[in-house]
Amino acid sequence: MGAAFIVALREGIEAALIVSILLAYLRQLGRRDRVHLVWWGTALAIGVSVVAGTVIFVLGTEFEGAAEQLFEGLVTLTAVSVLTWMIFWMRRQGARIKSELQERVDTALTTGGLALAVLAFTAVLREGVETALFLYAAAKGTAVDAGGVSGQVAGALLGLGLAVVLGVLLYRGGIHMDLRTFFRLTGSILIVVAAGLFAFSIHELQEAGWFPFLMATAFDLSSALPDDSGIGTVLRGLLGYNADPSVLELFSWLGYLAVVGTLYFRPQSAIAPRTAPVVERSDG
Repeated sequence: MGAAFIVALREGIEAALIVSILLAYLRQLGRRDRVHLVWWGTALAIGVSVVAGTVIFVLGTEFEGAAEQLFEGLVTLTAVSVLTWMIFWMRRQGARIKSELQERVDTALTTGGLALAVLAFTAVLREGVETALFLYAAAKGTAVDAGGVSGQVAGALLGLGLAVVLGVLLYRGGIHMDLRTFFRLTGSILIVVAAGLFAFSIHELQEAGWFPFLMATAFDLSSALPDDSGIGTVLRGLLGYNADPSVLELFSWLGYLAVVGTLYFRPQSAIAPRTAPVVERSDG
């Protein structure tokens, strides 16, 4: 539940930030007549994201045995790839997102109203599909006793709800957030979450017979700290903890943390100026 909450909160804040920038810029340009197009595009993106998530979960129930493990492993690996890309994309593009969106709005206004709706749709859809992929991966990687699908969905709904509230407050100027700090902190947490999901995907692919090596158990804490009850379920839900991982799983977890963590925390001055994305206060 905790991991889903963090991911949904971050993705929701990103989507809310995008929508807020679009709306604020339209108001600044005096084009309130085009605001409804942003909402249409946003609503359609949310609907498509919900459908995509439902399809992924339904497909997952159609497989059994090795096919199920293969499907879960590949979907989880895809979720990890998308999550990792998202973390680095926001780290690199966060400072420029406002100016880039405003340029795209200018272009959309000259090409017609539909282009503006498409702009909002594509921007928000990316966040929605990322969330759907992650929820499936997190639900499968979480012990049933820890909540499974229902626990992850509940965490995601809480995260999205809070993101909507924060997005409205940011747009109205009710609060001021240091978005660079927020994204950097949540990015750090998500690296650990993604490492656990990466290890889980390797576990599933090993079970499916894709990686038939380093399958010996690295350690077994099942009796002292089981991953399907008590504190172990919390650790599994947050970090992808496994009480008895294979050697390849353990190496995968450590390797992901080492490689991605090193790249993420390297000096950023060469990547982007140290200015946080800002949402202008609405005049409405």
